[in-house]
Amino acid sequence: MAIVYSKPDDQGYYGDFGGAYIPEMLHLNVEALRENYNSIYNDPIFQQEYSDLLRDYVGRPTPLFLAERLSERFNSNIYLKREDLCHTGAHKINNTVGQILLAQRLGKKRIIAETGAGQHGVATATVCALKGMECIVYMGEKDIVRQAPNVARMKMLGATVIPAISGSKTLKDATNEAIRDWINHPNDTHYIIGSVVGPHPYPDMVARFQSIISLETRKQLKEKTGSELPTRVIACVGGGSNAAGAFYHFLDEPSVEIIAVEAAGHGVNSGMSAATTQLGVPGVLHGSKSIVMQTPDGQVVEPHSISAGLDYPGIGPMHANLFSSGRGKFLSATDDEAMKWAFEISRLEGIIPALETAHAFAVLPELELSYQDTTVICLSGRGDKDLGTYMTAMEMPK
Repeated sequence: MAIVYSKPDDQGYYGDFGGAYIPEMLHLNVEALRENYNSIYNDPIFQQEYSDLLRDYVGRPTPLFLAERLSERFNSNIYLKREDLCHTGAHKINNTVGQILLAQRLGKKRIIAETGAGQHGVATATVCALKGMECIVYMGEKDIVRQAPNVARMKMLGATVIPAISGSKTLKDATNEAIRDWINHPNDTHYIIGSVVGPHPYPDMVARFQSIISLETRKQLKEKTGSELPTRVIACVGGGSNAAGAFYHFLDEPSVEIIAVEAAGHGVNSGMSAATTQLGVPGVLHGSKSIVMQTPDGQVVEPHSISAGLDYPGIGPMHANLFSSGRGKFLSATDDEAMKWAFEISRLEGIIPALETAHAFAVLPELELSYQDTTVICLSGRGDKDLGTYMTAMEMPK
C-alpha cells in the first residue's frame, strides 16, 4: 500500500508528527473545529462560495509563467507559479478566505491572527473587512518595524495590530500572544492560523485551502507541456503554508521531486539561523509535535532570518514528515544569498519577489538541471513589503 504524504491520520499525525497539544481551556474550541470542519469544507454550498471568492475576489487562477531568461541561464525549463499576483500580494489570502467562511458557519464574531512578514495579517484584515468582522492581529515588535507597509495596510483595513514584546519579538512570540488571546476568548473567537502549524486540524485545513496552488499548477502544466507532472517543485519554508499548497497535489506522485528551502540566516551553524530541519529535534511547539529548534532542556532557540516570514523556530508537521521520511529534500539559503537572488530575479524577469520567496531561487545553482527538466517554483509573494530592506541594500557600498 502506497504511503500517503498529503493527508494526516484521524488524530492529525503525519507519520510521527502532528496531533493536538493544547491547554484544557482550548479543548472545546479545537474539538468543535475538528468535528465540524470536514463537513463544512465538503459542503457543496461552502465550496461554491469559496470557489467564487477565489475567482472573483482573489483573482485565481494565478498564472504559471515560463521564466525564459532564468531558464536560459540554467539550460532548463523553469516555471513560476505567480502567487504574488493574488489580491493582497501573496498566497496567504487563499487560506484566509476559506477560514473566514468557516468561522461564519461556526458562529464566530471575532477573528484573531498572528503574522510575521505581515502578509497573513493583511490577508486576515482583508477578509474581515469583506465580511464585517472584528479583527485583531498579533505581530512581533521587531517585525512591525521591518514590515511597516503591511502594518499600515492592516490598520487601513480596520484591524487592530497588537505588538508582541516578549522573546525575540518576532513570529513565534506573536503566535504565543494569539494563543493567549484565544484562551481568554474561547467562545466568540476564531483563530485564523496562517501556516500549516498548530493543533490538528489546522495543519491539514490550511494545507487544503492552499492546495489550490498545486491543483491549478497540474492543469496549467498539462496545457503548456502536455504533462501534469513536473520534474520538481521548489518552495521556501518557514511554517510552510505556500510550500504545502505548492507540493500538495504532487506529494503522492513519486516521480516529482519535492524541494523545500529554509532560511539559513547568517549560516546554518552561525547561531543566527532558522534552518529548522538542520538544527531542530522532535518537540512540541504551538500545539503540535514537529521538529523544533530547542536546547537540550527543551527551551526554544531564537531563530534568525532577514525574511520575517521564515523567522520561525519550527516547521509544520507535514513538512517534518517529508523531511524525516526522505520524501522531501530540504535545503537552505543564507540572508546574503536570498538578497542576491531577489535582485537577480528582479533584473532577469522583471518580477520583484518577497524576501521569503527569494530563498527558493537561491538553491537553483545547487541543483542538477537539464533542458529536459520542468521545474516549478512557487513565487509566494511580491516584494513591495520588503522595499525598505532592498533600498538599504542598494545604498550599501558595492
